[in-house]
Amino acid sequence: MRRLLRHLFSDRAAARRAFPPSVLRAIEAEIKAQESRHRGELRFAVEASLPIAHLARRLTPRARALEVFGRLRVWDTQDNSGVLLYVLLADRSVEIVADRGIAARVPQAEWDAVCRAMGEAFRAGEFERGALDGLRRVGALLGRHFPPAPSKRDELPDAPVML
Repeated sequence: MRRLLRHLFSDRAAARRAFPPSVLRAIEAEIKAQESRHRGELRFAVEASLPIAHLARRLTPRARALEVFGRLRVWDTQDNSGVLLYVLLADRSVEIVADRGIAARVPQAEWDAVCRAMGEAFRAGEFERGALDGLRRVGALLGRHFPPAPSKRDELPDAPVML
């Protein structure tokens, strides 16, 4: 019941306050900067709350992140090197979904550590710092496992998505 109430009373305005245009521009710039350091492709998505139908199905934040991963076509990269950072504000949840090329090389525990750090910053109301630090940490992981290629092209949009 508590989860239902959080989702019913969370709105897009709250998401816009947490991630105003200036923060979205900073996230986009950080994605561009990080992608120049590795072959990975980063996407950042924020969702204020889930629709009632998703809550009725007891959809978890992880399951929703997987849906968004597919919907945004993060899987559709040449090296299978897409990574989604997904934020579900109503559940106070951060999920990282990595494509199979990366998931095979980076243990889930490392992604979980990034999610925890981002969540701590978000709980403190520091959404910009949490997002940028999370992107930098993901970028460092990708740089270790997917160094840049001379002919790398940008395959996915860098702008964050507000769902």
